[in-house]
Amino acid sequence: MGKFKKDQTAAKRMEERFQAFQQEHNIQFNDYKLLMKAFTHSSYVNEHRRKPYEDNERLEFLGDAVLELTVSHFLFERFPTMSEGEMTKLRAAIVCEPSLVIFANELNFGDLILLGKGEEQTGGRMRPALLADVFEAFIGALYLDQGMEQVRAILAKVVFPKVNTGAFSHVMDFKSQLQEFIQRNHSGVLSYEILKEKGPAHNREFVSRVLLGDEELGIGSGRSKKEAEQHAAQKALEYLRNKTQAQQVDS
Repeated sequence: MGKFKKDQTAAKRMEERFQAFQQEHNIQFNDYKLLMKAFTHSSYVNEHRRKPYEDNERLEFLGDAVLELTVSHFLFERFPTMSEGEMTKLRAAIVCEPSLVIFANELNFGDLILLGKGEEQTGGRMRPALLADVFEAFIGALYLDQGMEQVRAILAKVVFPKVNTGAFSHVMDFKSQLQEFIQRNHSGVLSYEILKEKGPAHNREFVSRVLLGDEELGIGSGRSKKEAEQHAAQKALEYLRNKTQAQQVDS
């Protein structure tokens, strides 16, 4: 009887955690078992063989594909001048294991994972590969239960803002994108200038601006001249795209 009560208490606490998670992120699963499955590691299933638990590996397989498609769609719409090769490289940076771990930690997935005792004792709850798998499994479960629109909504909270603020700029060539945009839509010559260098040698910061003829298009900063120029080009692209959209609306 003691073990039964203990199991009941653990199950209630687990359900409360999942309910709190759904409320926090404005999600309500129609199939609660599907949500629970997304966070169930195979080690937990192995220790509860008498109960009808399933691990998240099949959901992980599906979530991987859904994630790639959703991110691909976002990049296609967000960066209209980006080449196929650049989009492929950027998508790979977004869906790689280290990035998925960041997303999972931001959503506090480590608190929700159902682990076996052995896996728990060896630090599995914070193991990068496990967290990345759980993020993919969650995306797969969300897709099955809520559809693609809800997947896009959660990625719009956790993933897409990081792309927009330049978290993956190390794999994005904004200078090439800007050059291509100018060639398609404008005439003139692009040039870059370093406006300022500041800070000690070991922590240098550069400020750069990009010009189209005599018109300043954007200013950016970075730890190197190259990084500063890339950020300036990123700002210039945002400025030119907004300007083009405004002109299209007016016409």
